[in-house]
Order: sequence, then C-alpha cells, then structure tokens
Amino acid sequence: MARKRANGEGSIYKRADGRYVGSAFVPIVGGGRRRVYVYGKTRKEARAKLDELLDGARGNVPRPRTRQTVGEYLDYWLVHVVKPETRGTTFAGYETMVRRHIKPALGRKYLDALDPADVRRFIADLRNKRTDGHGGGPRVLSPRMVQFGHAVLRNALSNAMREELVTRNVAKLVRVSTPDYEVGSGLDPVTARAFLAAIREERLFALYLCAIVLGMRRGELLGLAWSAVDFEAGRLTVRQTLTVINGRLSFERPKTRKSRRVVPLPAVVVDALRAHRERQEKEQAAAGQWADSGLVFTTPDGRPIPPATLGKQWREIRGRVGLGQLRFHDLRHTAVSLLLALGVPPHIVREIAGHSDIKVTMTVYAHGNLDEHAAALKQLSGMLLSTTDVNPDYEEVQDRAHPA
Repeated sequence: MARKRANGEGSIYKRADGRYVGSAFVPIVGGGRRRVYVYGKTRKEARAKLDELLDGARGNVPRPRTRQTVGEYLDYWLVHVVKPETRGTTFAGYETMVRRHIKPALGRKYLDALDPADVRRFIADLRNKRTDGHGGGPRVLSPRMVQFGHAVLRNALSNAMREELVTRNVAKLVRVSTPDYEVGSGLDPVTARAFLAAIREERLFALYLCAIVLGMRRGELLGLAWSAVDFEAGRLTVRQTLTVINGRLSFERPKTRKSRRVVPLPAVVVDALRAHRERQEKEQAAAGQWADSGLVFTTPDGRPIPPATLGKQWREIRGRVGLGQLRFHDLRHTAVSLLLALGVPPHIVREIAGHSDIKVTMTVYAHGNLDEHAAALKQLSGMLLSTTDVNPDYEEVQDRAHPA
C-alpha cells in the first residue's frame, strides 16, 4: 500500500491529457505561502521538478507573489537592470535580441517553469531562423548572433536567480559552442608605408595614421576631442566613442575599463595632428556656419562624422589605392600585429590597443605567415643542434624554399 505523503512533501497526480502534475505550498515574496504547480511527461520527471521546488522552499527561497512569464520578466530586467548599468549600445543590442527573438519563442512560458529543453529548442530555432538581409535577401542568423542570444537569456536568468525568482539558471545547463572569429589580414610594413604615402593629402590623413600607428578603434577616433589631446605631454586620452543608437549619433564611454586609456603620441602622429588642426581652423574660418563639436575629426562644417559616412569614404579610398576588401578595422589589426612582430611584449600591446584581456591580443591578432614560421623553426633547430651534422644540404633546401 502506498505511503500517504506527509505535509510539506507536495503531491503528484496524473491529468486527463496524460501529463503528471506536482504541487506544493511554498513561501512567497513579502510573506505567506501559495500553491505552485510543476509538470512532467512522466511521474519521475514531475517528481524531480517537485523535489527541486521543495528544496528551494526548505532553503527559504521565496517565489514571486504572482507567476511571471518570461516576457514579463525580460521587460522588467531590461528597464530596471540593463538600462541603468550598461552603455546605450549594449542596451540596444539586448533589447533587440529580446524583442525580435527571445520573447517570440519563450515569452509566454512561466519564468519558474522554464527548463533546459525549452532553451535547447530556442537555440535550435535561432540557428535555423532567417532574417532580412541588407540587399541580399533573407539569411540565416550568424553563429555569433546565436551565441549572443544564448548569452542574453543566460544573463537575464542569472539576475532572476539573484532576485530569488528562480532556483537555477537553466540557460547555463545548455552549452552553445563559441563561434570562430574571422581574423583580418592587416597590412605588412611595406604596404602600410605605401598606403600612408598614397593618402598623405587626404583630408582625414591623420585619422588613418592614428588607426595604423595607435591601433585606435573607429568609434574612438570619431569620438576623440581636442581636449583629450595633450601636445605638450605627447599623449592622448581615450575617453569616449561615437556610435549610433536607434538611428541617432551618441557619445558613449568606452566599452571596458581597459579601453579607457592614455596613449603616447609618436612625433609623426603629433605632426599629423598639428597639421590637421591647422586645416580644421582654416575650414572653420571659411565656413558660413561652424558647428563647434570640439572633436578632432569632423565634417567640413564641424559636425561629428557618422560611422557610416567614414565607412563610405574608406571604401572609396581602399578601392582607389588597391587594398581590395580590407576592412577599416584591419588598420587597427595592422598596428597590433606589427607591434607584436617588432617584439613588443604582449602586455604592452594590450595596453596600447585597449584590449580587455591579453587572450584577445594573442588569439585574435597574433599570427604569422609561413615565412615567419619557417624562420622561427630554423632558429630553433639551430639552437638545438648543428643542421649540417644531420643533412649538409638542409640549409640550402630551406633557403630555396623560403628565400629572404
């Protein structure tokens, strides 16, 4: 004969549709108790969920007074947690992911009933979801966007745990592989020198020089103010970035603490910036109306340069000088790669570039070509033993394969 369940153990019964239901009285926020239900396809599954519910109750983890859906909670989380604590660009990205993808898939489910299988189905659907492309028709979401969707949901549920709305973060139980990031090729020293010589008369020559020599990001360059440039001390301070949020230009603080940095200015950069300021002063004198933005790099009438405008100008320049499909960001990549090639310690390169982690410096940027690999292995073999003792023709073979 089945043992009668004691008070506090909850109860389980089978519904007419074949599912099993478990229920128990648990503490709620603000005091008191209410009955909470869990569901399973089998009695065992319902029992496991009920035991988890009761474990939380025994640990005095209160449930919300009324059940929240995932959508209701995400709306609260975005407004009261994400918006006050993050940059505008971060909030915009989170809000878009929640509105376009997470809420349509999971918004109607109760927050305390969300399980790993729901998250796994959401990720699978996200991988197959097609979205409107820009000029190229519908396209499947990139692996990076799939990972981002998982990260947003995981972050939201982590906050729900901190606020004791759920007892576990089910998104953490679902693994999403890290996508492979494309690494730009950058420019070698000879090509970089030729490029700078070819654009020396360009109005924004100093901007491109700062990108290649200082490794500054596009938003950092467009947001650079004259007040952050100290010619006497020979340095500039990265304090803000210019970006677009909901179609409007916005100044934001750099993404991470490491991005907010002081960068020494080599003499060649100082000279270029001084020449650029003289050009800007002439433009101001000639302009009928000057918008005094205080920025180093502006439109001819003093306004901030939208990122899209710089992108268009960059594509025109790279086409004219024959740089193929080189991205503007690859100019920053050039600075990092050449500094590493010069033997500058990685931690110094990281500080110059403003990377949040040295892993970014070494994993994303540090790479060599085949000739560099061959030279390194040749140097190592020479350190270990005399190659002529093994094969007298070895040096000749290597020199023919990889000429200097």
